[in-house]
Amino acid sequence: MKSLNSGAEPLAKSGGDRDISKVPLASQLSAYRARSGRDRPEFVKAYDDLVARLSTLDRAEVGPKVGEPLPSFQLPDESGRLVSLASLLETGPAVISFNRGHWCPYCKLELRALAAIHDRIRRLGARVVSIMPDSATLTADFAKKNDLPFPVLSDIDLGYSLSLGLIFWVGVEVQRLYQDVGVDLEKYHGNAGYFLPMAAKFIVGQDGLVKARQVNLEFRERMEPEVIVAALERLRG
Repeated sequence: MKSLNSGAEPLAKSGGDRDISKVPLASQLSAYRARSGRDRPEFVKAYDDLVARLSTLDRAEVGPKVGEPLPSFQLPDESGRLVSLASLLETGPAVISFNRGHWCPYCKLELRALAAIHDRIRRLGARVVSIMPDSATLTADFAKKNDLPFPVLSDIDLGYSLSLGLIFWVGVEVQRLYQDVGVDLEKYHGNAGYFLPMAAKFIVGQDGLVKARQVNLEFRERMEPEVIVAALERLRG
């Protein structure tokens, strides 16, 4: 059985002495997508079909819009400590990243890229969290292995993501393929729903309003780190 992550580690460590943080995230994601497509071509069709289904939605209408408040949350981090949106906004804006799970290679590359710019984000007075539906025992190991300098919060049963309209059913074929490669969403989530959150970023001002956002119905694409930094620089004025 070949793991879904079989190509993610080599990609993330490729390039010899080249600093992977200098490579645009889109290029990293594209390279992984091409490699995994060669290794597991059946995933390409299943993912393309899934994205085509999601694309019937208007992503501009999915989730809170720019100028609207991001609904409050209070979710546990890897140590079980509750983290609220209000606490994140006490000292400045916040970058809220919705990710599919610790097992997702695209999320791994995205969050490593976010970690690479974390010092710049902090200098701009902002804080970062990732929100995913996995239990804290899984997110703690994931954060440690990937040297993430920000909390990973557990959205148990996808309650918060659901309140924002950000969840979708993976479908029968993707469910079968995940089971084939050992991606056990039932174990990770504690339920048999096979729902996942959409990949999304919300940059929230200290006033609680969304200042910038990107909802990726095509979850193999993500917001570029430099776009995040630029949005925070505009907020800084």
